[in-house]
Amino acid sequence: MTRPLAVFTDLDDLDPAPGVALLDRAGFDVRIADSADPDAIVRAASDAVALLVGYARVDADLLDRLPHVRILATLSAGYDMVDTDAARARGLWVCNLPDAATEEVAVHALASALSLVRDLPQADAVVRRGGWTTDLPRLPRRTSELTLGLVGMGRIASRLAELAAPIFGRVTAYDPLCPPERWPAAVRRMDLDALLAGSDVLSLHAPLNDATRGLIGRAQLERMPAGSFLVNVARGELVDPAAVLEALDGGHLAGAALDVLPVEPPAPNDPVRTHPGVLLSPHSAFLSDASRRAYVERPAENVIAWHRTGRPLTPVVTPATEGNTP
Repeated sequence: MTRPLAVFTDLDDLDPAPGVALLDRAGFDVRIADSADPDAIVRAASDAVALLVGYARVDADLLDRLPHVRILATLSAGYDMVDTDAARARGLWVCNLPDAATEEVAVHALASALSLVRDLPQADAVVRRGGWTTDLPRLPRRTSELTLGLVGMGRIASRLAELAAPIFGRVTAYDPLCPPERWPAAVRRMDLDALLAGSDVLSLHAPLNDATRGLIGRAQLERMPAGSFLVNVARGELVDPAAVLEALDGGHLAGAALDVLPVEPPAPNDPVRTHPGVLLSPHSAFLSDASRRAYVERPAENVIAWHRTGRPLTPVVTPATEGNTP
């Protein structure tokens, strides 16, 4: 009997070996395209039943070239790289990775926020150029007197709220889709305008979709208090980077921590690379020794569960008729 084929598309710095081993033991052949290029993916996956997707764009055109694919398993919590309408129309499963790095991203967001509030990058620069306390650009603010505002109240934001509650004076959040029974008791629910107006530190945890693309632009930044901070560990396209740099240059924003950008990595001449008010990390909020393994094992487990039972573990798109295993 022919073994079904599963293909990893783009991997960035992930090692697929643990996922490959799981799939092999479950009866799959596995190929590594290691590319986001559609032609490269088609060459590797023309006869595949499963795609394990990094950041490669999986749209209707690509799916039309992969007629045997029945399941798309993303190597991330986000699945905006997949055209879910096209997948649904073709009767495909789409599943994501909702909790492989909840702890890592929440801690990264908190560390970024505290680094901004305590002016750690600026303090480091002062010492390195020979200065000392009197050369600091401003006095840091006491965190117990500040409000942390969260855009989104999913797993990561909920964990961040739990970590931040003993440190910040107040934690507030905006999420029109989070049901009341999942809302943390210690987090005050607000509409977006009120959240912006009251947030000394604004941390973004929303998915990327048509409603959230460009969610934070010039008008939204202007509603935030003067001297506030922005943290983005979600998706680069949530934010207008030019508006962020403008708000930093004008002094309205005191700092921004960006783990994600609209173009990754940014171009060598992108001003975000050299702006002194920006704390950058290379889309690494999710990384740890444990999460790096989970990011390839759990998508493989989704594919294996679908193969064995007709249903993946964490579906986000369900075909009208379930099943259809190879």
